[in-house]
Amino acid sequence: MNITEAKKIVNELEWKSNLSQDEEFLLTEAFDFLIEKTHDTRWMVGLGGYFYGQKKFDLALKYYEMADSYGDRWAPEGLGYIWYYGRTGEIDYEKAFKYYSKAADNGIINSKLKLADMYKNGYYVDKDYDKYCELVEEIYSLVKDSDSLGGPLPGVCTRLASIRKKQGKKDEAISLYLQARFVLAQRLSFDPFFGDLNVMKWLIEDLYELTEVDYADLDLYDLYYIMRKPAKVAFTLLGSDEEYIVESIEDEDGLSVRFGDRWYRSIDDFFSKALIEGERIPVMYESLINFRVV
Repeated sequence: MNITEAKKIVNELEWKSNLSQDEEFLLTEAFDFLIEKTHDTRWMVGLGGYFYGQKKFDLALKYYEMADSYGDRWAPEGLGYIWYYGRTGEIDYEKAFKYYSKAADNGIINSKLKLADMYKNGYYVDKDYDKYCELVEEIYSLVKDSDSLGGPLPGVCTRLASIRKKQGKKDEAISLYLQARFVLAQRLSFDPFFGDLNVMKWLIEDLYELTEVDYADLDLYDLYYIMRKPAKVAFTLLGSDEEYIVESIEDEDGLSVRFGDRWYRSIDDFFSKALIEGERIPVMYESLINFRVV
């Protein structure tokens, strides 16, 4: 393997949604080769991000810390998430605040948003809801017109929608939730990251506290709401006459999901693991149509 070959492997496999074991081994080997030969922090952060998405958080921590030691501007955000959520088994809000602050100083807007959350919740700092609102409003003014799928807009919109809801501005809140939903659905089509799937689930729940589901115009992510109780939904794949059925069924452990001949522990498990034509369900978002409750 040489540097050119390693870069090609990373470019081809890094964003593929359903890697085989051989592909995963090849990808991590290519990342490690590039790190060893170039000491370029983008490969350290890239491998850390890959392991984070695979929930191999000890390895994510290793490579984020490596990148941070070389002065990478993005690595502190990854470290902030690890300590904020206790991904390696220990929550440490002081470290989270330190790394989010460092990333925010580096111009990483999403880290500034997480700092806002820390003021809202009183994590390491004194609880300050007014400061939280001030920061969210400020960040929204910076990103509201952004068309970047990888940007912080969905998270900003959902937080501001909650603020607007508390202010009694229902229509504004609904509009913000819909703005977040649109961008997040597009993002998940490229990278069905588990954290973004959680955001989508919470967004859908919050949206339908303010407005009713339009059963004549359902899409994939309405399943998060519909399948909170036993239900059966049919849909088709664009360009195909084949009908797919997904069903939530009550059992002794709560609700399980059946899709074709496969069973999933929950709707979260379904969105994480279910495949159509070898691709994960969120990646197929724009090709899944004609959703209806049956």
